[in-house]
Amino acid sequence: MTTLATGYDPKSFETRLYAQWESSGVFAPAGDGPAYTILLPPPNVTGTLHMGHAFQHTLMDALVRYHRMRGFRTLWQMGSDHAGIATEMVVGRNLALEGKGETRDSLGREKFIEKVWEWKAQSGDTIERQMRRLGASGDWSRSVFTMDPMASDAVIEAFVRLYEQGLVYRGKRLVNWDPVLKTAISDLEVENREVPGHMWHFKYPLAGSETYEYIERDADGNVTLRETRDYIAIATTRPETMLGDGAVAVHPSDARYAPIVGKLCEIPVGPKQHRRQIPIIADEHPDPDFGSGAVKITGAHDFNDYQVARRHDIPLYALMDDAARMRTDGLGYGESAAIAGRAARGEDVGDVSAVNLVPDDLRGLDRYEARARVIEAITAEGLAVTDAEGAPVVDNKPIMQPFGDRSGQVIEPFLTDQWFVKMDGLAKRGLELVEGVDGKPGEVKFVPPNWINTYRHWMENIQDWTISRQLWWGHRIPAWFDDAGNVYVARTEEEAYRRAGFNPPGKGGDAEGGSKDGGSRPALRQDPDVLETWFSSAMFPFSTQGWPNEDAMGERGFDVALPTSVLVTGFDIIFFWVARMIMMTDHLVGRVPFRDVYITGLVRDSHGQKMSKSKGNVLDPLDIIDGITADALVAKRTTGLMKPQDAPRIEKATRKEFPNGINAHGADALRFTMAALAGPGRDIKFDLSRAEGYKNFCNKLWNATRFALMNTEGFQPSPSRGGLGGDGCALQPVTDAEKWILARLDAVSAEAAGHFASYRFDLLAQALYEFAWNEVCDWFVELAKPALLGDDKAAADSTRHTLLHVLDALLRLLHPLVPFVTEELWQAIAPKLGKSGSIMVEPYPQAGDLDTAAYARADADIEWLKAMVSAVRRIRSELGVSPSKQVALLVRGGGADDAARIAHLDAQLRFLCRVERIETLDGEPPAAAPALVGELQLFVPLEGLVDLAAERTRLDKELAKVAAEKGKSETKLAKFGGNVPPAVVEQERKRLADWSSKLEALTAQRARLD
Repeated sequence: MTTLATGYDPKSFETRLYAQWESSGVFAPAGDGPAYTILLPPPNVTGTLHMGHAFQHTLMDALVRYHRMRGFRTLWQMGSDHAGIATEMVVGRNLALEGKGETRDSLGREKFIEKVWEWKAQSGDTIERQMRRLGASGDWSRSVFTMDPMASDAVIEAFVRLYEQGLVYRGKRLVNWDPVLKTAISDLEVENREVPGHMWHFKYPLAGSETYEYIERDADGNVTLRETRDYIAIATTRPETMLGDGAVAVHPSDARYAPIVGKLCEIPVGPKQHRRQIPIIADEHPDPDFGSGAVKITGAHDFNDYQVARRHDIPLYALMDDAARMRTDGLGYGESAAIAGRAARGEDVGDVSAVNLVPDDLRGLDRYEARARVIEAITAEGLAVTDAEGAPVVDNKPIMQPFGDRSGQVIEPFLTDQWFVKMDGLAKRGLELVEGVDGKPGEVKFVPPNWINTYRHWMENIQDWTISRQLWWGHRIPAWFDDAGNVYVARTEEEAYRRAGFNPPGKGGDAEGGSKDGGSRPALRQDPDVLETWFSSAMFPFSTQGWPNEDAMGERGFDVALPTSVLVTGFDIIFFWVARMIMMTDHLVGRVPFRDVYITGLVRDSHGQKMSKSKGNVLDPLDIIDGITADALVAKRTTGLMKPQDAPRIEKATRKEFPNGINAHGADALRFTMAALAGPGRDIKFDLSRAEGYKNFCNKLWNATRFALMNTEGFQPSPSRGGLGGDGCALQPVTDAEKWILARLDAVSAEAAGHFASYRFDLLAQALYEFAWNEVCDWFVELAKPALLGDDKAAADSTRHTLLHVLDALLRLLHPLVPFVTEELWQAIAPKLGKSGSIMVEPYPQAGDLDTAAYARADADIEWLKAMVSAVRRIRSELGVSPSKQVALLVRGGGADDAARIAHLDAQLRFLCRVERIETLDGEPPAAAPALVGELQLFVPLEGLVDLAAERTRLDKELAKVAAEKGKSETKLAKFGGNVPPAVVEQERKRLADWSSKLEALTAQRARLD
């Protein structure tokens, strides 16, 4: 292709080019260069491309394309995550929409999982198709789904090895529990929202009607309250959990309660005949300045209380079932209260899982209904703290409440049997791998480096990792139980039976299937739970490379692909994913998963607000690429809202911001916008006007290429050995303009390499934009015209060759950021340089490709010429002189270099400035518009160009205005006293100097008109 359409239309070629790239196999690792590998953070299989994906994928693709062009053996390892909770919800909703009455539970585990795989086959690759639209050049042939057999084998092997090493265990712990989904969830799946709340204040009477002197003091130690009390007051936002209290805690330094520490108090709820007593303990957890300073300890229903309970050996009394309803199972209330009473007196009561401290009349109630009943009962008994008027004290205040990000329901801390990974030793090693040890730097580097502080905080405050989930979709935990409760962790059921000491069913032995020793073989039941997706994601660096199968590892290039070169990800998953990959990869494989971790910020809207469905400010990257009508955009933003009443507000704001919808910008404009905004670790404010500006930038490249094609029609550079840039043709620049642009090309190539190395995509985009727009498309195109249109054939041909070469190099420089338009344009000019194939595998321009040291003089001369042209054009613009009208240029002063350059560049000055003559002045000029380039004074005579009387009037007005501003500045400086900051004084002095200089120049200019 050697011709181009008249206008830039990304829809006409982007999809076509991507299909060509993918079918050609160019995304796969190739060559013998050093390895460069990036691991894609696997998006959820249920997901669609959002702005955060578009941001991070742009940066990853830029790095991959850059290193591919540098000759590295590049691999962008693609993949997707099975997203246990989200996938079950999607398939569950689809079953409901089918209207057949089928549900997850009615189908059963096997049939439901079949439905999930059916959905995956039909809809599970949506996000991968969208990534292709953005231009992601990953090796799709190696893409790994976390439930694929190879990845699943790695996950099971990891679990078994960790168990055998004593790092995986099963225990009863407190977890985040979603009572709708009925599964444990991770902290990342919990949204803490500020909601209207209440805090109730209740009295816990002291046992035996004991009393004590309660004293409050102010900050100076003065007594502000002294009274005798027979109770200790607590405040709670969850009164229903009082039923499971195991203690009341106060701070050891809190003198108000020192007399009663170690005594018993009575929980003010429950049947009177079984009213429980609990100890008052001292612990560092309570804040003496918050509320009453006393805190009830309900270890089975609060994470902080859980830690206090563990420190003081307080039993954990569970009150709710997995649906957050008050328990109906276990022992009767009377028996349960008796056991709890013995525990409060210090007796060892053993396992309390059967103890149910929910009174009979509250059993089976929803937690909120139970809350209302508890408040009513306590208040009726007169055990609510009251104000001066005798009304119960209830603080109405905002509280932070945890919600499940999938179900939208309030999360309940829940005591349940789960599988855990011991983290202390792993975390210590994980910290060493980043911070280093014995004075040596760590093997993993964070970029920007400040994020190591976040990593360190997590690792130093780590808790054992809950890895089990009460779901069906996922990697089923490879643990089998017999009727006696013994557990056998194994890779397969057959192995589990053998570990239990028996032949597996159907493997020989007795008539029933056989046992090795003739004994009765137990029936083993596999744990119904699955491993959380973060567990399989932690193995992703090596599960994608065939581990632990040595043959698969060899086929996939395990030794080359690990460690990967860089991980590009967000700060919000530094602990949930980054840290766990570091720990797991090191422990199981003996390597780090990556050398660098580049942490990005969040993509926010143009006002700095987080994008969310509820705010109605979400932008879909595909809508920016391909466009969307206003009606369709409104429908997208208002459909499926959690609060449908917000739809009118969202529609109004959307139609105001996008009255005509969103125009199609193409993938390249979006990508360049993302790169330009990618400051180090900062959140970015996405402004659609930036994308519009970068669409114009792509159009500028398009027009520059059309200019080059029109001016090189029929031209072919002469072949020569050892040519420049792989075009097989010697580049021997003749004109100063050629030498200047080649020197600038060398400099910007060096800048690009430095910015890629330091992950400064914003500076890379800025440098390439300025070089492309200002220096190539504006200045070099202009500077080339005298030679192209002149009579010197050697200069013209040399300029044509340089124009093609520089455009080729510019497209190669830009390709990692804007791959589509650069490929389309490169295909048009490549044949003229004897090239073919794809720009993707062309060498990336490097500083030193051409020795430009000899071009220093030409570089300086052209910079001088640019300043001259800019000065004269500015005068012409200010005077409103027609572009076709010739003017005279008078020069005065300057040095020998100026004189030499005027003579040397006379033809270029005349052509570019539309100057009819250039004369040197010794005396005063006639009425003229002045300019200054260094020490050289320029004058464009006004006669014949402007109305002199009108110009005098204009200058008189400008003189009066500037004189007034100068007077204001002088007055202000005269009034400044000694208390004015020096910086303010200096700033005003600078303003005065500027006004004075301007007044002097205007006065001289006005004098020339007389």
